[in-house]
Amino acid sequence: MDANQDTLAELNQLVARLYQQGKYKEALHIAHQSALLTKETFGAEHPDYADCLNNLALLYDSMGAYEKAEPFYTLALQVTKKARGENHPDYAAILNNLALMYDSMGAYEKAELLGTQVRQIQKKVLDGDYPDYAESLDSLALMNDSLGSYEKAEPLCMQALQLRKDELGENHPDYAESLNNLVLLYASFGVYEKAEPLCMQALQIRKNVLGEDHPDYVQSLNTLAGLYHSMEAYEKAEPLYLQVLENMKKTPGEDHSGYAQSLSDLAALYYSMGAYEKAEPLYLQVLEIRKKALGEDHPDYVQGLNTLAGLYYSMEAYEKAEPLYLQVLEIRKKALGEDHPGYAQCLNDLAALYYSMGAYEKAEPLYLQALEIRKKALGEDHPDYVQSLNSLAGLYYSMEAFEKAEPLSMQAMQIRQNAWGEDNP
Repeated sequence: MDANQDTLAELNQLVARLYQQGKYKEALHIAHQSALLTKETFGAEHPDYADCLNNLALLYDSMGAYEKAEPFYTLALQVTKKARGENHPDYAAILNNLALMYDSMGAYEKAELLGTQVRQIQKKVLDGDYPDYAESLDSLALMNDSLGSYEKAEPLCMQALQLRKDELGENHPDYAESLNNLVLLYASFGVYEKAEPLCMQALQIRKNVLGEDHPDYVQSLNTLAGLYHSMEAYEKAEPLYLQVLENMKKTPGEDHSGYAQSLSDLAALYYSMGAYEKAEPLYLQVLEIRKKALGEDHPDYVQGLNTLAGLYYSMEAYEKAEPLYLQVLEIRKKALGEDHPGYAQCLNDLAALYYSMGAYEKAEPLYLQALEIRKKALGEDHPDYVQSLNSLAGLYYSMEAFEKAEPLSMQAMQIRQNAWGEDNP
């Protein structure tokens, strides 16, 4: 058994190393080997086997293969529950991973439910003590952020910040992490005047304590750049994005998906500035890196295709945009199915392209299909359904089919008034 334990330690170290390098496929192969050997050595009810299952789930999660990740998370929870009980921190950690995956999938209600459960476990086990409880508060806050629940998210972030301040002081990296989470919350709701000074504070702490080459310092630089981007302070954002890119080029390197994300952030800035000639080569480089590192079915690669298509659309290079939108549509169809809101968004994007091209006969069936999917999947009160009504109405107005356009516009207006009141335009 000692030989097996040594082998398992080596396998798990290799999995961790490959994961950090963004080599998820290679890591996945080793992680499966580790899980099988752990099961043979300790049995299917051992906590170490649950850890292996959680690692497999995390890898699939990172690859965007959520349908494969979910059963591994579920099995890891079952094994941990039996081996350690529902009030063990490890059980809470796996629950938190699953909650974050649901958040990434847009299943915000599921995410919030699990996040609340995580917080209850942490509070019960640790009696509100640092550090896991503070971390779970931050996670739950970010889930509420995704749900658009600012009034729920802010006090959770503030509570986590205070816990870390009391336990660790204001010069600790974990305090900087809580500051950063609060920055992200304020930024997502456009409260930039609160976000900026906190972001500067987190950046300074990480610089002083960790140094300028540390990933957390680079993350703070990127957060500040993103903040200035959102504020349309492009002249402040650009040098920060360039500095982040230079750091990422050194570590983890130009072939890593993290470097591709930094390129994408800089390209997005140039896109916002209307500097399309600077954005295009960066987006093309992003696609090439993600194709090699992640594969063509990964959500990040698909998002890169869609973003490049959007750039060409803005450049009115419709002949370049169309095949990209069609490729995205086909991948989303296979990955999500034809009843998913994400597939409806792809239909809507392609329809908008045809609309701009004046190809109304191609746009109409796509808008109708998107409308029907959103009605079934999201309901008639959802903003995306209202958007589809307005898009289709706009098409019919352009076609001078006023008898079709007007009832759609009226329906959209009625839904808005019911949801937000009579005074809402």
